[in-house]
Amino acid sequence: MNRIKLLVGSVALLGLVGAAQAGSKSFEVDPNHSIFGFTASTLLFDVQGHFEKYKVTVSGDPDTLADAKVQVEIDAASLTTGIKNRDTHLRSDDFFDVKKFPKITFTSNTVKKDGAKIVVDGTLDMHGVKKPMTIPFEPVIGKNGAGIMENVYKADISLNRKDFGIGTDSVGAKISLGDSVKLKLLLAGFFEEKKGK
Repeated sequence: MNRIKLLVGSVALLGLVGAAQAGSKSFEVDPNHSIFGFTASTLLFDVQGHFEKYKVTVSGDPDTLADAKVQVEIDAASLTTGIKNRDTHLRSDDFFDVKKFPKITFTSNTVKKDGAKIVVDGTLDMHGVKKPMTIPFEPVIGKNGAGIMENVYKADISLNRKDFGIGTDSVGAKISLGDSVKLKLLLAGFFEEKKGK
């Protein structure tokens, strides 16, 4: 009888472990649709740009958000606004100083649901300054043009560039550049069940 109980208990435990593992999925970023963009305003016009090189790591269960974690690493030198001279200036020590601070990173502390949104609290490390940041993502799931189910997370937030010491010593920025910068984040990709080892 004890052996039967032990066997039943072992089977139940394996079932629980299997269920837990089933919830853990890997996330593959869709670079064709993901955007890490920004808009900075001057007295005359808006300057729009984005970062072309980045690495995103997402782990956990996308349905329950159990053990969910998000890590983003952006290559600061991949900044582009479409104008070469302006990009060179933005990469200089007047602004991002990409030689001294080559990476921009965001590391999540908590990921939770708030109504229809997924709120990610974490730390943004940019230009040698670390600041807490909260990103409320709007999740959308549907079939893309190829008929494949895709997960998309959208967010529009603002930050103060001066909080990170960006452009604070630039004469041009002092004359015409606004302090608030709008961020447009669109993370698109595909979740797949993690394969057992």
